[in-house]
Amino acid sequence: MLALALSTLCAFILGLLARSLALPPLVGFLAAGFLLNGLGVGPVPVLASLGEVGVWLLLFTVGLKLRWQSLVRPEVWVTASVHLLLTAALAALLARVSGLAWPAAWLLGAAFSFSSTVLAAVVLEPRRELRAFHGRIVIGVLVVQDVVAVAVLAAGADVTPSPYAALLVLVFLARPLLNRLVDFVGHGELLVLLAVLLAVNGGGYGFHALGLSGEVGALLLGALLSGHPRSTELADALWGMKEIFLLCFFLGIGMASPLGAGAIAGGAALLLALPFKAVLFFVLLLALGLRARSSFLAALSLTSFSEFGLIVMQLGVRRELLDPQWLSLAAVAVAGSFALATPLNRLAHGLFARWEPVLQRFERRRRHPDDEPLSVGAAEVLVVGMGRVGSGAYRYLREHHVQVVGLDSDMTKVEAHVQDGRRVVYADGEDPELWHRLQLGRVRAVMLALPDTEAKIIASRQLRRRGFAGLIAATYVYDEERQPILDAGCDLTYNYFSEAGTGFAAHIADSLQGVIPAGAARRPG
Repeated sequence: MLALALSTLCAFILGLLARSLALPPLVGFLAAGFLLNGLGVGPVPVLASLGEVGVWLLLFTVGLKLRWQSLVRPEVWVTASVHLLLTAALAALLARVSGLAWPAAWLLGAAFSFSSTVLAAVVLEPRRELRAFHGRIVIGVLVVQDVVAVAVLAAGADVTPSPYAALLVLVFLARPLLNRLVDFVGHGELLVLLAVLLAVNGGGYGFHALGLSGEVGALLLGALLSGHPRSTELADALWGMKEIFLLCFFLGIGMASPLGAGAIAGGAALLLALPFKAVLFFVLLLALGLRARSSFLAALSLTSFSEFGLIVMQLGVRRELLDPQWLSLAAVAVAGSFALATPLNRLAHGLFARWEPVLQRFERRRRHPDDEPLSVGAAEVLVVGMGRVGSGAYRYLREHHVQVVGLDSDMTKVEAHVQDGRRVVYADGEDPELWHRLQLGRVRAVMLALPDTEAKIIASRQLRRRGFAGLIAATYVYDEERQPILDAGCDLTYNYFSEAGTGFAAHIADSLQGVIPAGAARRPG
């Protein structure tokens, strides 16, 4: 227990140091493992078990995010599969030339062809770009890679399937029952506990007991719930817990891997392959019709080595295909790629602005439909967010003969508005890239009725940066939200909660005129 306490304390200190240097804490966790190994602290068995649980939770959340309709889009599966094949084949060839046997060479090639899901989330989420077009492409490519990684792990698993493994077909038949169970559990801690039970007991240990890969089981059970309305809530609930268990995984990798000069030199040399990964992603996305901007931002987000690569490498060491020194080398390469990619992604928009004249020369004339400029026609007012507030504003303006168009990211809402004769366009107001694609034409005012405060701040900034000189108005709920929205370039703010009572009273006062004479006593209730 002392070793476990010392390990977690060291991980916390170095993780905090990494974050203070604007690096993901994961870099500090790996460094803590190497440091403890150097101090003579050997592998802690409980860390290995907790790390395995962390991998299962990670794969379960990947399964929850699987949207098969998005994975079959060419810009996702073509980019992911072609990039995987080319990088894995090249890496395997180099490994074979260095003297490794073909099975080990292909395992290395696969491990170094993956990009990091953790890093992509870390760099895209603070910029609110997970819902941007290039962000959706990045997540789609990463999910395809994760599925391939699980297939590699399943193929290399040293287990013999049980005769009862065929009964797993019943899991698919039990999908409606699983959905009802999630509905019945509701929200809160029971929902989190259910997610852990499904990922660990059902997917991990359950599949392992039947002689199958626990990684495949965790991914499969997550995928079965991916279409449930609470799948996102389940993934969010597991996020922090997954990170704690993955800490144990990264700590265990470092503590089990002696860090020598060869591992440091080899890991540093592997970082030279990152520009190749970035250029190949950029070229593939351009070839599929994306703009230079979307291709550049997506490629930069995917330029890293992956935590899944470490999991695959660990399999190779366990099967004695690879020397343990390779795991140390891979850990150095992953940490180094994070250290390089994090600041580059933070500067991504500025870098593109600097290189835009050169990069745009490579764009194809035929654009991807989702990356085309978006026109609002002859509208004078743009309403972003067609919920109750936005719909009311749209209705009022239209009744007063103002040319107005609405934007909303919910296709069901858009279709309902269009059926009612309103001019509403499908677009995500929380996508920062929208404001680069939007052709404002005659628009004189933009009304931001989005529920998210940060989205309204980003929209105001982007509109001002592109030179929009018209009126920007936004809603807000809490007093502390008002000033940041104004500072971002917004002209007017409206608190619909505090002013709803005023409007209600004014409506009643108008209705009472002529009904109750002034000064007359009301009849007792």
